[in-house]
This record gives sequence, C-alpha cells and structure tokens, in this order.
Amino acid sequence: MAKAHTRGIFARIIIGIVKIVIAFVLFSALWVLAYRVIPVPVTATMLMDENGITKDWEPLSNIDRDMVRAVIAAEDGKFCTHDGFDREAIEKAIQKNAEGGRIRGGSTISQQAAKNAFLWQGGGYFRKGLEAWFTFLIEKLWGKRRIMEVYLNVAETGIGTYGVEAGSVRYFDHGADRLSTTEAARMAAALPLPKKRSVKNPTGWLARHGNTIRSRIGVVARDGLDSCVYE
Repeated sequence: MAKAHTRGIFARIIIGIVKIVIAFVLFSALWVLAYRVIPVPVTATMLMDENGITKDWEPLSNIDRDMVRAVIAAEDGKFCTHDGFDREAIEKAIQKNAEGGRIRGGSTISQQAAKNAFLWQGGGYFRKGLEAWFTFLIEKLWGKRRIMEVYLNVAETGIGTYGVEAGSVRYFDHGADRLSTTEAARMAAALPLPKKRSVKNPTGWLARHGNTIRSRIGVVARDGLDSCVYE
C-alpha cells in the first residue's frame, strides 16, 4: 500500500512537470509569434534601466543597409549561414575562457536578439538555456530579416537609449536611414558595451576597431553576407 501511494505521488509530480513544460512551450511559442508581427514594446533590460528609456522603433526598410552590414561585420559574419548558433565560435570561446584572461563570448546576433527581446542580462546556465530555446524559436518562426530588425530596434545603443534609430539621433542628429559607413561602424563597435564605449569620439583601440568594422562593411557587401536579410 505504501509503495503504491509513493508511486502515485511520483506519477502526479511527473504529470505536473509535464504540464508545466507544455504550458511553457505553448506560451513561449505564442509570445515569439506575437513579436513576429508587432514591435517589441519593452524589454526586461529597459524596465530595469535606472536612466529611463529613449527608443523609437523603425522598420528595417528605414534603417541604412550599412548598419546591417556593420553589425554583421562586427558581431556575426556567419549570420546568414548558421541556424542561430555558431558552434565554432562557441568552442573557441569555451577554450579561450578556460585558458583564463579576458572572458570571450560566442553569441550570434540571433542569440543576442533572443536575449534582448525575451530575457534579461547576465549569465547563468538557466538564463543561457532559455536563450538557446528562444533562439531556436525565432530562427524557426521569424526568419533572418525579422531577427535583424528586432535586434537593431531593441539593442542598447547608449545610456538609456535603445535601438539604432534613437542612437543615431542621439549621436549624429539624424535618423538611422541616413547613416554613413563611418557612423554605422562606430555604432556597431560600441554595441557590446554601449555605456562605456564612445560613439562620437572614439579613441585608441575603439577607434581602430571602428575603422576595421568600416572596412569589413565592404567585404560583407561584396560577399553578400547580408543577403538573407534582403532576399
């Protein structure tokens, strides 16, 4: 009798866990589908920003193509060919971090878009696991163009500033539809650490990094590394 009672409790626990998992899968899929057609209204990062929020959603058609090319050049050269995960970059990051020194990330633009739109900043295996799940979903349910559009609209581009449109107005006094190659490269160079990296007056390594990205924009254009965004 006791064994049967124990088995009954265990079965109810398993059923409860299965129901929770199914509910999460359905909820997350519906959430991703909603953001496929409507602008992301707010993110966890925005809500936790003590500096307030300045943002202005713009469709990708209103963002200069050089901005797309700049982030591909700076962040994710394989954006159009991977399935959301750059396994080679992840393996290199793991190896580099194991050796010590400066922590290196291996996140793709798809992973960053998933994290920024649906999750929160910071590490931890639980958050990374959720990031992988949402990355899988947006790759399957959005496609590359929408991923790029969301990424460029929710990424933090300065203190209390989100999206390349708000960033462009803040730094260059014009919209993201008129970004020069140099301006796009500088914004892309600052994206990983927008609170600490200067966009308008970069110096030293940051200035050199921006120049490198600017030169790589031509490579992205020549090799069609942004073709999946505009097909």
